[in-house]
Amino acid sequence: MAVTFDDLKGRSVFITGGGSGIGAALTEAFLRQGAKVAFCQRSDATAFCDAMEAATGNRPLFLTCDISVVDQLQQTLAAAARAHGPITVLVNNAANDQRHDTLSTDPTFWDWSMAVNLRSYFFACQAVIPGMQAAGGGSIINFSSISFMMADAGYAAYITSNAGIVGLTRTLAREFGPDRIRVNAVAPGWVLTERQKELWVTPESLAAHLARQCIPDPIEPADMAGAVLFLASEASRMMTSQTLVLDGGYISS
Repeated sequence: MAVTFDDLKGRSVFITGGGSGIGAALTEAFLRQGAKVAFCQRSDATAFCDAMEAATGNRPLFLTCDISVVDQLQQTLAAAARAHGPITVLVNNAANDQRHDTLSTDPTFWDWSMAVNLRSYFFACQAVIPGMQAAGGGSIINFSSISFMMADAGYAAYITSNAGIVGLTRTLAREFGPDRIRVNAVAPGWVLTERQKELWVTPESLAAHLARQCIPDPIEPADMAGAVLFLASEASRMMTSQTLVLDGGYISS
């Protein structure tokens, strides 16, 4: 990173889905700031942790977790706090944007999507807020998406959850602002993770998307890191209840 946030050194940071895609870029960015980083995901991330330790000299703590299972998520956050101290930076990043047809979507799929993409955010916040209160403050950063601003189609449950994340962010910012707990959201545009490249990116779709961005460059996972570090740091101490749009200017055109 071109910028160092000195107050992040030694901070206890937790990132959901921190071993791949945007989450991996965030884990690396916080490690390079000297933070104590823990993250969770379902698949094994030992090789990623090895690579991060070699690259940064700072090893993250990986904990296996299915964030859609509330008890498991709560236990995972508690384990991270025992290892690194009370979590004072929470990044709710993990999500699943599986496409689906509205007319054939059943309650089971809808409930699963909400459990992953919205319910887990609420209960992760609930789990870390008491520790932040005791510590005198903290920062929660919730990943949403510009999808709900675009009048897009093909994944109604995911889009609904991303709108809900912004509402959740605003209400928690109001409720816990007196405790100096800041709650903000980040709304990325089309970030070219490996998942996106494998499933949906074609030369034609990418060209059309970039043509609508003000900045006509592909958005990489690392492009999310600077804003998240800023929101985690005391550099943004008076910023809360906000949604930062990181989309190259797509929704302004």
